[in-house]
Amino acid sequence: METRVDKVAEKHKNGYNCAQAVACAYCDLVGIDEETMFRMTEGLGLGMGGMEGTCGAVTAACVIAGAKNSTVEMGGPGSKGATYKISKEIVRRFKEESGSVICKELKGVETGTPVKACPDCVKDAARILEEVVFTD
Repeated sequence: METRVDKVAEKHKNGYNCAQAVACAYCDLVGIDEETMFRMTEGLGLGMGGMEGTCGAVTAACVIAGAKNSTVEMGGPGSKGATYKISKEIVRRFKEESGSVICKELKGVETGTPVKACPDCVKDAARILEEVVFTD
């Protein structure tokens, strides 16, 4: 698969929140139209709840991982364990590279020293998503 990191960056630059930028750049690969994905991930931007939660870009990478990996066995565990493992790896890699996955920590809200800007978060989350989920 050709990288979509630049596509993610462009979507973010054009007003998509961090989660929307990542999720919408890959939604066609998991059978979800962009308008639906845009709506579904709108509440995940700004670290869910005003920077209090996980970075939207990382959350969106996990959303795409689930959409790609799920076997849709609604009555049983099916692919859940494997998908959790993939999400854990996405989070681990992002945290290892950035020092955190919490939005306000990445933005340096309490310290006054940002660790990583949103444009870098979306690009890094997209790259990690590609490495973990979309490798051939």
